[in-house]
Amino acid sequence: MPPTLPADPPATAALSVPALETVYDSLAQAIDQAGEDRTALFLVKLALLQADALGDAEGFRQLVQAALADL
Repeated sequence: MPPTLPADPPATAALSVPALETVYDSLAQAIDQAGEDRTALFLVKLALLQADALGDAEGFRQLVQAALADL
């Protein structure tokens, strides 16, 4: 039996480069606003809100793995 390959993250509408830059800027500003001591808490809250909006626990797990790749 061949090895099972990890599934690709769920297909979603891709953002344009300018839209991704806007998202990046918003995230960077929010991290600065949260402060160094609350950055982790902010990111966890944001991730949980995004997981709820996605509505797909397995898809979210795959996105987490994709984000961990090549850190």
